[in-house]
Amino acid sequence: MVGGIERYFQIARCFRDEDQRGDRQPEFTQMDLEMSFVEQEDILNLIEPMMIEMVKKLKPEASITETPFPRITYKESIEKYKTDKPDLRADKNNTEEFAFAWIVDTPMFTKSKSEGKLVSVHHPFTSPAKEDRLLLDSKPEDAKAYAYDLALNGFEIFGGSIRIHERDIQEKVFDILGVSAEEKERRFGHMLEAFEYGAPPHGGIAAGIDRIAAIFSGEKAIREAMAFPKTGDARDPMMGAPSSISENQLKTVHIELSKEAKSKALSIKDTETND
Repeated sequence: MVGGIERYFQIARCFRDEDQRGDRQPEFTQMDLEMSFVEQEDILNLIEPMMIEMVKKLKPEASITETPFPRITYKESIEKYKTDKPDLRADKNNTEEFAFAWIVDTPMFTKSKSEGKLVSVHHPFTSPAKEDRLLLDSKPEDAKAYAYDLALNGFEIFGGSIRIHERDIQEKVFDILGVSAEEKERRFGHMLEAFEYGAPPHGGIAAGIDRIAAIFSGEKAIREAMAFPKTGDARDPMMGAPSSISENQLKTVHIELSKEAKSKALSIKDTETND
C-alpha cells in the first residue's frame, strides 16, 4: 500500500511455528487481502456477503443462524462465552448449522504474565481506534484497536485490522511495547521513513482456507481437509522432515546447536530409525 498498489489479494502457502491443536498446522494455506483508503466497515461489508454466497453455493443444505452476522465486542465475548471465538449454534454438534459472528473492539494491548509488560493483542501495526488515541499517552491498556475477527462455529476463520499509516503513532506503539530506538531503526526504519511521505490509510484481513474447508466438511481437525498434513509432533512423513544435518553443514552456515537442540535432534533420529 505504501508502494502505491491500491489493493491486492493472494493465496499463499504459509509456514508458522504453531502449537499442535486440531485447528492448526505448521504448514497451511491462507487468503490474504489488503486495500488502501478503507475503514473497518468496508472490510466487514466485503467479507460478509462473500461468505453468505459461499455457503449458498457450497453448502445449500446448510442454514446460517443469523444475517447480518452478529457483532460482539471482544469484552462481551470473553465475559459471556469465555472465548474470543464463540460457537453460537443452538446444537454444537450440528455441522449443517453455520453460526458466524464478528468480534470487534479488540484491545490494543494486554499484559503478558511471562514478559511482565504490555504486548500487542493483534500485532504491533494495528491502528488504535480514533476515539482512543489519547489513551496511548495515559492508559494504553484501555485503548481499543481497529481489529476484527470472524468466528464460525467456535473457530476463528478470518482475522484482520486497519493498519497504522502515521509515523508518530507507530513510534508511540513501539515505545509502549518497549521497542528500543536501535531496534526500531534496524527492523522498521524503512517503514517509518516511508510513512513520512504520506502513506495511505489501509487495512486488510486474512482467512485460513484449510480451516474453512474443514468446517464445511464437518471435520474438527484441519488435517482431515488437507493433503499431506504434518503429524502431531510437526513431522512430515512424506519428506522425512525435519532431518538431521552434519556438523560440517552447521559450521558452513555458522550455526551452533545448543545441548537441548542436539538432544532433540538425536531423539528425532532415533524415532525415525525405529519407525
